[in-house]
Amino acid sequence: MIIRIVKMTFQEDRCDDFLAIFEEYRSAIRNQPGCTHLDLLRDVKNTHIFFTYSHWESEDHLNAYRDSETFGVVWPKTKALFSDRPEAWSVVKAG
Repeated sequence: MIIRIVKMTFQEDRCDDFLAIFEEYRSAIRNQPGCTHLDLLRDVKNTHIFFTYSHWESEDHLNAYRDSETFGVVWPKTKALFSDRPEAWSVVKAG
C-alpha cells in the first residue's frame, strides 16, 4: 500500500474555491480504482495550507489516477489557486 500526502498552499482568498472543487470531485477521486482512503486536512495555524492524505493499493494505481480524466480536470483547477508550489510524498508504513 502507498500512502500519498500532498501539501498545497493556496492564495488566502481562494480557499473556499478549493473546498468547492474538492467537494465536487471527492467521490470521483475516492472511487478511482485502487484508492482505499481519502482525507482532506487543514493546517491549524495556516488555514490556507491543506493536505490530501490518500491510500492506494499500489504505485500503479496512483499513476493510473494521475493519468485519469478526473485528475486532468481537478489538477488544473486546483493548481490555478496555489500561492506556492505543492509538495508531495509517496510513503509506506515503516515497521
